[in-house]
Amino acid sequence: MDEQLFFKKLNSLCTSKEIFDFLSSLEVMSDTMASGALQRISEVEVDDNGLKDPEGVLENEVFRALCFQFEFESSKLSNTGLLNALQALIKLRIDPQSTLMASLLSEGEERLGKGQLTVKNLCALGESLLELEGPSCVVLEQIVNHMQEKDVEKWSPREMVMVYKILEVTVKEGEKYQDLLNRMNIVTLTIVSQLSPKFTSIILNSLVVLHQTQAVPLVTALCKHSVKHIPHFTGDELVNVLEAFLYFGHREQIFTEALETHVPKAIFAMHPQIVSKVMQYCCQKMILSKPIFDAVAEGFISDADRFTTDQIAECIIPFGTLNYLPPSASSLFRKLETVLHTRFSHFQPHTLVNLLHSCVLIQRYPVNFLPKIFSPYFLQQIQAQPPGLDRIVTSQLTQLFLTVTLECPFYEGPKLLPKYQVKASLTPHSSLDVHLLKRVKTGLLYLLKKRIYFASEVSTPYFYTVDIEIKLDEEGFVLPAAQCEEVHRRIALCVDGQNRFCVNSHNLLGEEAIKQRHLQLLGYEVVQIPFFEIESLQNCRKMADYLHKKIFPHTYGLSC
Repeated sequence: MDEQLFFKKLNSLCTSKEIFDFLSSLEVMSDTMASGALQRISEVEVDDNGLKDPEGVLENEVFRALCFQFEFESSKLSNTGLLNALQALIKLRIDPQSTLMASLLSEGEERLGKGQLTVKNLCALGESLLELEGPSCVVLEQIVNHMQEKDVEKWSPREMVMVYKILEVTVKEGEKYQDLLNRMNIVTLTIVSQLSPKFTSIILNSLVVLHQTQAVPLVTALCKHSVKHIPHFTGDELVNVLEAFLYFGHREQIFTEALETHVPKAIFAMHPQIVSKVMQYCCQKMILSKPIFDAVAEGFISDADRFTTDQIAECIIPFGTLNYLPPSASSLFRKLETVLHTRFSHFQPHTLVNLLHSCVLIQRYPVNFLPKIFSPYFLQQIQAQPPGLDRIVTSQLTQLFLTVTLECPFYEGPKLLPKYQVKASLTPHSSLDVHLLKRVKTGLLYLLKKRIYFASEVSTPYFYTVDIEIKLDEEGFVLPAAQCEEVHRRIALCVDGQNRFCVNSHNLLGEEAIKQRHLQLLGYEVVQIPFFEIESLQNCRKMADYLHKKIFPHTYGLSC
């Protein structure tokens, strides 16, 4: 029978019985046809749980005859017949230690040693060895060495993907095979538009594993290409893509928009790992996506028990970090409180501190759990686990304690011992925009005439640093910044650059929002100077007029 007709007929058959009946009707077939038949059997008989009908397949006379021929005539097989059969038998869960598998593997490795395998053959053998022996297989390195001699430009997308996968496990030293990788990265850039969701995800994952930080054009192209595949990625594939975005520091507006369309539709079917990875992506990139956050809140309320403790933290912390309460906030935090009550001891200590700290950023007060957090036993637990009581943790604990002191006067539980408190906050996202501060100071100098009338970056006794402080006496006159007597009012100017806001948004980050709230409770008059209100002010005079209206809205002139 003509091979083309054979494969057309074979691919129309949907059960192993139909395939075996068809094969029985043939007097003769090539090894390529026989291996193709094994592959088709593996396609129709294997699902996620393995072989559907082991006895019906493995005990079938036609199947046994095929296996006998492959075992005892392996040296006469074509490369394609040999390696396709090997792949199909692996998928059919044939014992790797059997004489059949040993015979096929031995023949494949012998031909590899003689340099008789094409790129397609090398990829098929590599895929089989990865499946059978895993990353520790020494023959994989031989395959890569042969690949180095081949013309990368002639490889198919499937072959390119397979070589990336093999390189993931064979590249152990820094620069080894980097020349091959450079050639692959250049050629892959030209075929990005042809890549399926699966291949896109695999290559992005390989670039992360292989630390290809210099392959910026390829990473950018793959990230853009991944946008159209978002509805079609499997869960694991989407996780790989998100991890690549995070690893390479990439952000793509159209990717976020595609997630905003996909996540609300799929949220109730999405695996918690994907949900938490999407939230991690939004949090690290400072993207406040209300459609995503609202959907995640609904998904968590609906089925929080599916989430591990780490996944719970990864889903909830971004709400605090990006200072956002969804419409379902009351239900969301009631559900979180229930989860904490039932699974408190399952959370890692550092994870708990992160989680509870994020809650207070958005005025959700975990007062029922603070006695445990402030207890010496819990603090010793934190100290015993890396990174211990480092500056970040002590800063979070101090802010938790300051929050209940200022915002929860009814709290009567244990206090945080002074030895665990820090004097100054550590806010990595809210660092001061020095250029913006300089512009504001120049405008203030124009307004107040002398530099002595304001101080910048003032450390307070209350944990926070004030960007600019102005002191007034009882009659509203500005006092020299160094003066401590007769101070009736203190004005705290918060010079908020872009890095204190969510990306492309006027929404303050949680760290800055709580600071301004607390400064107000500590007696300061807080005046916010956001970047978007002053970026268009071209000269000192305009800046001074703006500051006059902001700081002294009820005065027409100033006497200092």
